[in-house]
Amino acid sequence: MPGLILARYGEIGLKGKNRWLFEEKLIERMRAALAGCGVEGIEREYGRIYVRVSEDVEKACRRLTRVFGLVAVSPAVSADLDLEAIKAAAAAALAEARAEGHTTFKVDTRRPNKSFPLTSPEVNRALGTHLLRTFPDLKVDVHNPAVKLEVELRERAYIYWRSLPGPGGLPLGVSGRAVLLLSGGIDSPVAGWMAMKRGVEIIPVYFHSFPFTSDRAKEKVVDLCRVLARYAGRIKLYVIPFTDIQKALHQGGPDELQTILLRRMMMRIARRIAEREGAVALITGESVGQVASQTLPSLAATGAVVDLPILRPLIALDKEEIIARAKSIGTFEISIRPYADCCTVFVPRHPETRPDLDRVARVEAGLVDPALIDAALERAEISEIEDESTEEGSWEA
Repeated sequence: MPGLILARYGEIGLKGKNRWLFEEKLIERMRAALAGCGVEGIEREYGRIYVRVSEDVEKACRRLTRVFGLVAVSPAVSADLDLEAIKAAAAAALAEARAEGHTTFKVDTRRPNKSFPLTSPEVNRALGTHLLRTFPDLKVDVHNPAVKLEVELRERAYIYWRSLPGPGGLPLGVSGRAVLLLSGGIDSPVAGWMAMKRGVEIIPVYFHSFPFTSDRAKEKVVDLCRVLARYAGRIKLYVIPFTDIQKALHQGGPDELQTILLRRMMMRIARRIAEREGAVALITGESVGQVASQTLPSLAATGAVVDLPILRPLIALDKEEIIARAKSIGTFEISIRPYADCCTVFVPRHPETRPDLDRVARVEAGLVDPALIDAALERAEISEIEDESTEEGSWEA
């Protein structure tokens, strides 16, 4: 008999007449995540999606906890809308919880199907009585139970006691595509993940200044993309050879403006990649005031060279909040590897924190031969990065 998983979505349920579009994209992402898990069927009902798999249910649940749009997934059992059948299914579910050492429980019934003859409290009492008789060593605790046995009465009865949290948000892809300026640091991978949570498909671009930065730094970025690919299935990464451009900026530009000039050039190249990839925005890991290049005047100066929206998901977060999110999604330990990226090369001693746009434009004029930019784009390394973790397995979308 195939295993049953009950998946729940959140804010998708708040959508209006186009909710079905979000549901269709969510199911598409779920199917991709469950590749190789023996999916036998996916059905949907308002606020719920039911998945039947022939392979490892636990593995399938872990995969689904990385699908944006889902708020929770639960291994479940189902039964006909008959009280005796529901009692048997509830006993089977509680037996599993009891085998894991839990000793107290509570029954919580929801009855969206009002044609069922018993009310929710009546079902709670009937099931509670039956379960206490079946398992005399267990006790009811309505305030702080070790197990909350959930019963949902819909077209069928669904019973479950475990709930694994999903990332929430919107299904990946419903909000379009954007280019992520990805360094090897802590912030930008988190920014990419948060944009993905809002349904944005990301295309990371990394600027590599060999030999000023080592190939270990590039490997670190690839590993960060592998973590993000756990939530996306596959990620297209651009690695831009940036050495010649960075040397030209350093040789001709004033020291205090080096970081601003550098980031403006990155924005221009990212804009070119966005045009190539059909992306409609750029994403950065900037947070107001975190460093000199992230003051409001500096952000205005770096953003002035592109005509696309710049998404800054971390804009109001402090460093501790960003670190906490990096740890939760699995990028932190990779980001702190001691291999510097190009933003740490030629760092000014006294960076300008209130750059004047007119002065920056005058200084910048003629510093970089446009041919260098064209050459960097032509020599870009483009890779398709997949999740290579052995525990979860890789999947495509």
